[in-house]
Amino acid sequence: MTWTFSTDLAAWLTAARPAVAAHPVVNTTLLSVIDALERRGPHAYGDSEPVFGWWTGPDGTVGGAVLHTPPFPLLLGVLPAEAVRALGGALSADPLLARVTKFNARRADAQALAQAWGAPTRVAEELRLYRLGTLKAPDPAPEGRARRAGEADLPLLTRWTAEFSRECGLPVTPSEASLRDRISYGGCVIWEHDGGPVSLAAFFRPIGSASRIGPVYTPPAERRRGYAAGVTHAASEAAQAAGATEVLLFTDLANPTSNSVYRRLGFVPVEDRVELVRH
Repeated sequence: MTWTFSTDLAAWLTAARPAVAAHPVVNTTLLSVIDALERRGPHAYGDSEPVFGWWTGPDGTVGGAVLHTPPFPLLLGVLPAEAVRALGGALSADPLLARVTKFNARRADAQALAQAWGAPTRVAEELRLYRLGTLKAPDPAPEGRARRAGEADLPLLTRWTAEFSRECGLPVTPSEASLRDRISYGGCVIWEHDGGPVSLAAFFRPIGSASRIGPVYTPPAERRRGYAAGVTHAASEAAQAAGATEVLLFTDLANPTSNSVYRRLGFVPVEDRVELVRH
């Protein structure tokens, strides 16, 4: 039983892709990051070199994977318990992991990894993964209508996604290349009212029949009018039309309003994830 770490994306995909793809719901973030790295190259998330890891069990089968795209946290997929414990030692010993100061993992795995790592940590964020059951229309319905974003909306998408990133404390904002990619498959939906844009919801290209909604953003001046519910409903329909049989999204557990909105639309909880940061 061992961890292997590498900066070689092709080697990681060969070794780990089947294990990651076997859990398309829980591994949704891993799968979307893989897609971006394959489409836009190893620096899709920044200038630093990504690091990839995979766990090989006693029978020689790869049982799970992690990846690190600085400045984002080390991202853990579905892993056996023994792999999580062993990763704690690797964080202290493997030079490729020397830059890791934070990680994103399922709640139980985050607690186990923090203990195995032996470094003091604090909770930076708690997230809940939802999957769509039966989609329900917003009630009451917000005023306005949804439309797909096009090339002419790129300046608006750039501004709104930057505002969303600042508001959420994300380390980087989406690149123009990533926004153009989303526009190319109809992955950005805008809600309009009185002829002007008031809210945005995007969705990731379906991978293994699963698509994740995000970001969802309404400028502060337009909030509390139901626009986020309307545009999320429209983006969910668009993701299903694009081939997704699983529509997913994450919420910040510190935001009870968004959690309530998504539940009313038909989303049901799957599991919680935690981002821990080393002191």
